[in-house]
Amino acid sequence: MKSITIGMDISDKKVQIHILNKEGQGIGSYQIPTKESEIIEFFMQYPEADVILEAGTHSPWISRLLTELRCNVLVGNPRKLRLIWCSADKSDMRDAEMLARIGRFDPQLLYPIQHRGQQAQADLALIKSRDMLVQVRTSLINHIRGSVKAFGIRIASCSTGCFHERVLEYIPEVLKNALMPVIEQIKELTDKIREYDQKIGKISVERYPETKRLRQVPGVGPLTALAFVLTLEEADRFKKSRDVGAFLGLTPKRDQSGEMDKQLRITKAGNAYLRRLLVGSAQYILGPFGRESMLRDFGMRIAARGGKNAKRRAVVAVARKLSILLHRLWVTGEAYELYYKDKIEKKAA
Repeated sequence: MKSITIGMDISDKKVQIHILNKEGQGIGSYQIPTKESEIIEFFMQYPEADVILEAGTHSPWISRLLTELRCNVLVGNPRKLRLIWCSADKSDMRDAEMLARIGRFDPQLLYPIQHRGQQAQADLALIKSRDMLVQVRTSLINHIRGSVKAFGIRIASCSTGCFHERVLEYIPEVLKNALMPVIEQIKELTDKIREYDQKIGKISVERYPETKRLRQVPGVGPLTALAFVLTLEEADRFKKSRDVGAFLGLTPKRDQSGEMDKQLRITKAGNAYLRRLLVGSAQYILGPFGRESMLRDFGMRIAARGGKNAKRRAVVAVARKLSILLHRLWVTGEAYELYYKDKIEKKAA
């Protein structure tokens, strides 16, 4: 069945399927429910077929299922498939056909991605659940600050972890009925976030001991280290550590033509959450509590150039360098040195 190419367009309820033979002629279009049993029954007829689908909500479990059925699965990057989503004659079945034809002609045009394993996906869901609670807590805290400010009261700065205790003295009597239930919710969220932090620390030690290497870098905690390992999943998927920065969208876009070569913003491709964590670590490294290191010096030189966005450019540049450094530490298992010259001296000794 290696001569068969199958394109799939997946929605929550239905899967549109288009099949091409070895000559590139369509030999069938089908529609089946998005159910495991139905997918197994259909693809049992096409072992070792090339199956092309786009990345989406259902693509992780479907791609794993099809691989178990001995199909050759390619998952296309939808950000790169402009030919499909900009078509003037777009439909689900047409999308399935276009995926099959692109995959048959040149799989590299799909910019294929690799889904993480089931366990890694479940552990990453733990991190994302924590992040969701943090976002909700932040919104509730901002609500309280805005509400009391309208009564002429400004709440002093404090950590989010103790906000529910410190804020009580600022709440006017007239607002207690409205805000006390919100403060109770903030306290519960804080407790749950601490529980997630404990689980993340435990998972890091038990399942992902390589995160210990990454935490050698000041500013990189258990959360960032675990998110980095789970997002990349396999250290050897990149030929060079420098490719990690581009994978996470931390490299500038490029629009070069003739003598024109514009300076553009970063691509922001890849995992937005991990990119945000790396930027947060970079801000710590460049902040008042960051330790002196080559990484910090690198960012400070960029920030010292001045200009409106010098500090922002420095933070992004350090985040990109940090992603490269973390991957390098992961691959080599080396001890992290704040300055490269210290590493050379230790090797010489």
